[in-house]
Amino acid sequence: MALLSVEDLRVEFGGIVALADLSFTVDAGQICALIGPNGAGKTTLFNCVSRLYHPGSGSIDFDGHDLLSAPAHRIARLGIARTFQNLALFPALSVLDNVLVGGYTHGRVNAERRAEAHAILERLLLDHLAARPAVGLPYGTLKRIEIARALAARPRLLMLDEPAAGLTHSEVDELGGLIRSVRDEFDLSVLLVEHHMAMVMAISDKVVVLDFGSKIAEGAPTEVRENPRVIEAYLGTTVS
Repeated sequence: MALLSVEDLRVEFGGIVALADLSFTVDAGQICALIGPNGAGKTTLFNCVSRLYHPGSGSIDFDGHDLLSAPAHRIARLGIARTFQNLALFPALSVLDNVLVGGYTHGRVNAERRAEAHAILERLLLDHLAARPAVGLPYGTLKRIEIARALAARPRLLMLDEPAAGLTHSEVDELGGLIRSVRDEFDLSVLLVEHHMAMVMAISDKVVVLDFGSKIAEGAPTEVRENPRVIEAYLGTTVS
């Protein structure tokens, strides 16, 4: 059964159509990748689900809730957490305090919240950095801290916006394994925006492809990889 259902979503900025009647679903326990060239509308979709943008038409349903009728501050409490393309951590705060920020949606910090945050840091191999300020830590480490903070919100849907950007090849391989294990261990679904195609194809259950705001393909990674429209969108056509 679909946990997230996007139906006929349309977003326009002036005369530019960012999303053109987009429809797709994310099932419970699924890793769904949203891919496409730069400017295809992927982050716009994330911002609609997060309620940072309001579409001109269409609907977004999450576990029976009409997200478009919910204010932005309710989204995390409904069970949706996200990371961002650009790091959105608090540099002067400790790693632990950055993670605790994610748990505020469930109430004030107490012993239970701190224990939960420590457990998440331990699972992501970050517990030895709990007391360190975030500033100055390696980029790959900061990316993991963002994921830890999102997990502290106890999401049922984890939205990851280009988590592999700026990582080394070995870090990307580790990240792919981490995303799959987090999905299993925390019993959640993942909506992933990513340009690193090797990782996308290795870990995704379903891939949705956007181009200029329109869905041009949807299906299993092997099906999408061989789709002529996807190849054209990424590689272009031959000019004679």
